[in-house]
Parts: sequence; C-alpha cells; structure tokens
Amino acid sequence: MPKKNKFMNRGAAILSICFALFFFVILGRFLFIQVTGRASGEVLAVKANEQFERKRSIEAHRGAILDQNGKVLAEDTSTYKLVAILDKKMKPKYVSNKDFTARQLAPIIGMKKEKILEILNKNKDQVEFGAVGHLSYDQKEKIEQLNLSGIGFIRDTKRFYPNGVFASNLIGYSRLNEKTGEMHGAMGLEQSMNQYLKETDGYMTYETDKAGWRLLNDNEQIKAPNNGDNVYLTIDQKIQTFLEDSMTTVQKKYKPKKIMAAVVDPETGKVLAMGQRPSFNPNKRTNVANYYNDLISYSFEPGSTMKIFTLSAAIEEGVFNGEEAYRSGTYSVSKRDKPIKDHNNGNGWGPISFREGVVRSSNVAFAILANEKLGTDRFNQYLRKFHFYEKTGIDLPDEANSKMNFKYLRDKVSTAFGQSSAITPIQQLQAATAIANDGKMMKPYVIDHIVDPDDKKTVLQKQPKIVGQPISKNTAKEVRELLGEVVTSEKGTGRAYQIEGYDIAGKTGTAQITGANGKILSGRENYVFSFMGMAPKDDPKLLIYVAVQQPKLEGSQTGAMPVSEVFNPVMKTSLHYLGIEPSQSQKEAEKTEEKQMEMPDFIEKRTEDAIKEAKENHLVAVPTGDGEAIQDQYPKAGEEVLPNERVFLKTEGKIVMPDMTGWSKRDVFRFGSMVGIHIETSGQGFVTSQTIQKGTELKTKTVLKVRLKQS
Repeated sequence: MPKKNKFMNRGAAILSICFALFFFVILGRFLFIQVTGRASGEVLAVKANEQFERKRSIEAHRGAILDQNGKVLAEDTSTYKLVAILDKKMKPKYVSNKDFTARQLAPIIGMKKEKILEILNKNKDQVEFGAVGHLSYDQKEKIEQLNLSGIGFIRDTKRFYPNGVFASNLIGYSRLNEKTGEMHGAMGLEQSMNQYLKETDGYMTYETDKAGWRLLNDNEQIKAPNNGDNVYLTIDQKIQTFLEDSMTTVQKKYKPKKIMAAVVDPETGKVLAMGQRPSFNPNKRTNVANYYNDLISYSFEPGSTMKIFTLSAAIEEGVFNGEEAYRSGTYSVSKRDKPIKDHNNGNGWGPISFREGVVRSSNVAFAILANEKLGTDRFNQYLRKFHFYEKTGIDLPDEANSKMNFKYLRDKVSTAFGQSSAITPIQQLQAATAIANDGKMMKPYVIDHIVDPDDKKTVLQKQPKIVGQPISKNTAKEVRELLGEVVTSEKGTGRAYQIEGYDIAGKTGTAQITGANGKILSGRENYVFSFMGMAPKDDPKLLIYVAVQQPKLEGSQTGAMPVSEVFNPVMKTSLHYLGIEPSQSQKEAEKTEEKQMEMPDFIEKRTEDAIKEAKENHLVAVPTGDGEAIQDQYPKAGEEVLPNERVFLKTEGKIVMPDMTGWSKRDVFRFGSMVGIHIETSGQGFVTSQTIQKGTELKTKTVLKVRLKQS
C-alpha cells in the first residue's frame, strides 16, 4: 500500500482553510447587504428602482398676458422644432443632398439657402436652425409634404405674441434657457411679472419590467403641473391698436428718431395704451434698436408742457391774474445770467396779458410767474407736490427718475417753462391727472389683476390710488379752461389739436436736445415736439401724451404736424369707442353743470332711512349688504352727482348679487370696487346679461362677467 505524502495532506488542508475563509467572507458580505440594504455606500433599493423606474414629464404652461377685456397679448403655443440628421450611419435617414434640401427649406422657414447650407455643413450628427427653426403647424405640414431625407421635427412650446409689434416695449418678451429648459422673462412685463407667469412642470413616475413595459402596481407617483398665473393689464387692445396704427403712419411719413405716446384714464390712473417707435416684434427680435420703454426710462427736458404745472401752482396760490399785463420778449433774472427769451427769437408780442401769455406759450410769462409771483421756493414746493422729484412707482421695470436742476436761479426759473430739468413722460402724465381729475393725482398702473388659471381665483387685484392732491378742484377747472383756449384761440399754439365736436384742453411742448458735445442742437427739426391733451375738457375721460423727436420736416411743415397726426386720430377714435358722442358732448356738459348736486352724507345712518333720503334726492340707492347702518358710500359725501344716478351704500352682513340689467359700465365698476369683486366686461353701452344670478351671495375675489350693448 503506497505511503501518503505528508505535503499533499498539508496542501489540501491549507486549500480547505482558504475556501472556508472565502465562503465566510462572501456569507458575511451577503448578510451585511441583506441587513443594511447598502453596498459601497449605495442604497440598493434605489439602484434597483433606477433600473426599472421611468419618469415622464407633464408639461405646464407659462401664464398668459391679456388686455383688460381678456384679449390675449402673449401666450404659450405649440410649435415644432426643425432638426436635420447629418450622421451618415443613420442611412437612409440622413441629409444626403444638402444643396437640394437647403433650396427646398429656404422659402418655407424664411432663411437664405446659403445660411441653411452653412448649418447643414457643420461637423455634427444633428443640427437645429435657431429661432426660425421653430415652426407653425402649417410650416411643418409643408415640409412634411416634401419628404426630405434626414429632416425631422421635435414638438416644442414657444412664447407667442399674436399682435407682433404691439406695446412690445411694455410687454417685453421671454425666452428659453437652453441649459435648464425653462422659459423666463427677459424684459418688460414678461420679466417683472416672471414670479407670477412662471410655470412648474409636473411629472409621473412608474415602474417597468426588463423589456421596458409599464407594470401595473400601486407605486405610481403623480405631481400635477403648476401653470403660471394669467396677468390682465389695464391696456385696452382697441385703443392700443389706434395708437399703434397712428405711430406707424407718422414713422413712415416723418421718419423721426423717436415717438413716445400713452393714453391714460385720468379718473383711475389706468394706462389704456402705451407705445413707441422704434419698437420691435417680440416673435422675431431682429434689428432691435431700443429695448427700453422710453415713456418710463427716458428723462428729458419736457419743454412747454411743464407750463401746465407752473400755471396750476400760480392759480392755486392766488397769484395768477390773467388780465394783468407784462412785457413779453425777454426777461432777465439777474445781471450775470443771459436773459430768457420767448420762442419767437425773443421778439415777443409787446405788452400782453398773462392769459395771452399762456395761450401764446410765452417763456417770459412763466419766468415771471415762477420768479416774481410765486417765488422759486414756493414753486419748488409745487414741484414736490406734483411728485417731480420721485418716481411714479408704476408697475413696470426700469423706471428712471427725474433730474431736477434746482441749484442756480436761472435754472430754477427755466424749470418753470420746461428747460434745465429733465423728467420722464410718465411723471408728466401722473401730474396731469390732477388737472384732469379735479385736483386728485392718480398713480399710473398697467396691471389690473392676476388670476390663477387652474382654480380661477384672483391672486392680485389692483385698485386706483390717489397719490396726492396738489391743487383744488376749482384750480383744476380754471387750468383746463385756459388750456382749452390754447387749442381754440386764434393766438393759441395748440390749434393743430382741435377735433370737431370735442372740447380739447392741452399744452404744446418744444424741448431742446443736447448733442454729444454737450451743446444744444440747432435747426428747426432738432427738438422733441410734444402735446399733453385731455378731453372732453369739462370732464376729461382720456389723457394723452405724444412726443415726437427730430422728425424730418419738409417745406412749411411744423413740429406740431407729426404730433397731431398721432394725437388727433387716437383721441377721436378712442372717444368714439368709449361711447362719448361728439355732437352731444358740449350740450351734455352744459346740462350736467346745471343739474349737478352734492352727494348727501349717509354714513352711520340707518339703511332704511338712507335709502328713503336718497330717493327724496332723486338718487337710486343700491345697498350692498344686509346690515342696519351705512358704513361707506360711493360717491363720497360732497361729490357732485346727477339726478337718477346710482349710488352705492355699504353695510355689514352678506352681500348678494343685484340685477344689473340696464346699468352703465361706470355703475358696474363702482359696484365691483365697493364690494371687492373683479369685473370683466364685453361690449359697450348698458348691461344686458351677467354671469352671476341675482340673489347669489358674493365673496371677495369673485369674478363677474357682464355683457353690454348700446340701447
């Protein structure tokens, strides 16, 4: 029997021990993973889920921007991104004939053939075509019919501005961040309202098997998308269109460097239209000369429109005597300063009255008013009362402040007739609301309300805000009378702004321009020509400012021509649109003056007694609430009202919906403001239908839609 080798036994023992140690290491590792669920610091359950879990994005939409009547000004729309496959490995689905493909695509996408070839010749597997490569459905269909090899589409969402060049510098634009895939505002309201407009995509997660098929189980997770809020503006699309059309006509005819214009409701401060030239199409954004909103971002010497406020201060302080005479032509504020001259080369019109000085826009008249009648310190107090030292705070980005040059005497006096100091158009418009609105100065605003599109709740509701009362009602009325003479008088500088059938009150302006060398430009075209006007004169419903910088004038053309060719058609068509008929405006104003009476004070009176008293005063009382005593009223006590006018009396308790049939638009908005609900109207005239039935209890932030029709 052979003898065993002791070395073989020893080797077998060592090998067995090694196998045993390896087994126990594997077993220990297995038990560790089984107990902790981790390997190399990774949670295995998560890694398993990553292998079999799928996540699908649920697209949300950026909020829309709409006008006050719900007309869309900016919204998300479905587009198709054009792509070209250049990788030859993708046979036959790649662009094999680049020249033919470029020639076919060029007329459809609006890009030159050479530029398309440049893109197709890039050393990439797949290329896109930039902004022009975002196609409409019609463009996509046309390209599909060509059956071009290697050309495909990716469904996408893009921001769309249906009106093109339409309040572009106000609305702004948004663009896609290629890195994050998020849409964000880049300028204008798109930028300043981004926190409201911004959307958040949702998602859905589910598990799949190894082949990628979705498994039916309870582990699905769904996060709903959060659509952006819809922002409703005070802008009226119709009035904005009137403005855009007029500015385009003047731009083509006179080729000015700038046009700035805005239409404001002086009773509320609502901006109904705002535009400028040059502007841009936010859908294309090519060759954009100016991204700023000049009406709020551009401060300049206003010229003679500033005289409105100097005149107001003088009348309010009782130092203006229209019949008092002064010598026009030139005026010296001191021996060392150069004299102030009237705009006809300092020739003046001899001794004339201050009333005629206003009508003729005499610089000397206003220099005397500021320097001798008011005194520059008191004049400066009115500049502050009219808020010329501060921004308006309008709800738009990039508002500039004024540059008040009030250190030296001549500069102080020059500010009175619109030189030396620089202010923005929106500051002028805010100040002018005090003239048009019986002394009450209204803060301008463009955001009316913001609505969550998912639950239809009002997120934000703006209200008119009085920011001061620099002058009295009587002063405002007297200023309007004098500004009316500026337009109607044979000697007036505003005769170009007469509109048949309407009484216009306003003031012209001719502002100097400083060149790059710091010197004032010369030549009859080198001015900012402007007009601040309101109508109807006795009860202004519209306030319009128009400024045209450096128009090209021929022959006998004057700077007033391009300004009036914007102001006149916009004012006339807007008044028509608002239902203010020209043939009856003056007669109605006279009747109103005769019949007006003061609103009684109903505060703290018993509801029953207040209604009875209103009836005795030939007023139609509309109580809001079911309380026993009156807490608030509209109009306020002492304000002028007409016989049979609706007046609103607020009490405690629940508020129910009245029958609005036959109400005017003004009555509807008065009621909405009193009870705190949002009103949306369509049409003009008087109420014919309402979306909330009579007797329904109303809650704050309710949205009521009414339809109006001319009777």
